[in-house]
Amino acid sequence: MTRRAEFRVYPSAPQRAMLAKTFGCARLVWNDALGVFLDAYRSGVPASRFGDVVKQVTTLAKRTPERAFLCEVSNAALQQSLNDLRTARNNFFASLSGKRKGRRVGAPRFKSKHGRQSARFARNGFKLRRNGRLYLAKIGDLRVRWSLKDPAGRSIRLPAEPSSVTIIRKASGKFFVSFCYTTEDDDTLPPTPRDTGIDLGLKDFAVLRDGNAVPNPRFYGKGEVKLARLQRKFARAKKGSRRREAQRVKVARWHERIANQRDDFLEQLSTRVVRDNQAVVVEDLAVLGLSRGRAAKSVQDASWGSFLRLLESKCDRYGRDYVSIDRWFPSTQLCSSCGAVTGPKGQRGLRIRSWSCPCGVTHERDRNAEINIRREGRRILAERQETMSKKLAEGRSSADRGVKPESADKRSLRDGTGG
Repeated sequence: MTRRAEFRVYPSAPQRAMLAKTFGCARLVWNDALGVFLDAYRSGVPASRFGDVVKQVTTLAKRTPERAFLCEVSNAALQQSLNDLRTARNNFFASLSGKRKGRRVGAPRFKSKHGRQSARFARNGFKLRRNGRLYLAKIGDLRVRWSLKDPAGRSIRLPAEPSSVTIIRKASGKFFVSFCYTTEDDDTLPPTPRDTGIDLGLKDFAVLRDGNAVPNPRFYGKGEVKLARLQRKFARAKKGSRRREAQRVKVARWHERIANQRDDFLEQLSTRVVRDNQAVVVEDLAVLGLSRGRAAKSVQDASWGSFLRLLESKCDRYGRDYVSIDRWFPSTQLCSSCGAVTGPKGQRGLRIRSWSCPCGVTHERDRNAEINIRREGRRILAERQETMSKKLAEGRSSADRGVKPESADKRSLRDGTGG
């Protein structure tokens, strides 16, 4: 299983300057190569081979006075930037042709010098020192704050040799390093008979089994007042001044603080749900469409999409069942007692938090939805197991029958004895 671990690094002043050059050069070769492909597309001529474009924007460009500064940074970062561009192009065309499953992938875009910057190094561009430092080509040894722990709670650096390293500078000016490594460790958790449905919302972030509601933390809403004050001060500062740059960093750090609080909340909640339940059932929400509606700010603050992705990946990692039911399933309108669809409908129905069914049962909206989601998930899981059992039975019967014997006519043709 491929995993990723991120740690903070503390480069010195000369190393920060060299990292800035590396980020700029990696961004430049990406934009140059992408410009070559776009020019060929607009002019209607066939695109050049990717290897020829790589040679044009790196090897040949270094010999010109305008691009001679490319020699000052590591070639490993430039090559990985172009490899990432090739992957992005391949994913885009595969998505257009239908070969790539899932959501449609957009075309590669030009990179900006503002905001988050990154550069990736393959095995030939980095080395882990015995003293815990990280060596990057033409940058030197970086001090890393190792914060990874093994299952026993002991601090470790990395459980396996990394295949690539990505150095990141966020908008706040902090530097981080991300390691990608492959491990064969089995993290499967012991089975448990408990399962849960999850009804996501804005009043309560999630309603779990037995009506356990997780309050919506609303991190952005709570920090919005201070963020507006910081942005007003930033807008009043004179462009190009030191005070404006200092204020920009304050705004970026407040954004980063909100994002870190949200990420920590989602990580802890998803880990707790996966640890306590053998099966996790959720709704396939149209998060992208909801994030463009009237409650766009609240939906984006809740970050349902990130939470669902975390749940799916952790269920796969820890050996749990992840079930996503259809978004059109009437979980809030279906009576969990009699099965009749008698709940409130339409936009006005969203404001009704409790309702009574003609069968005489009064339902709390979110708790009733969780029960229906959990039952539908059990039905889907039962169908999966039945299909899997049929496939296994067919495989065993085929193996018991063995290979079909060759007929006399086919044997005569193979041996050349036929008439």
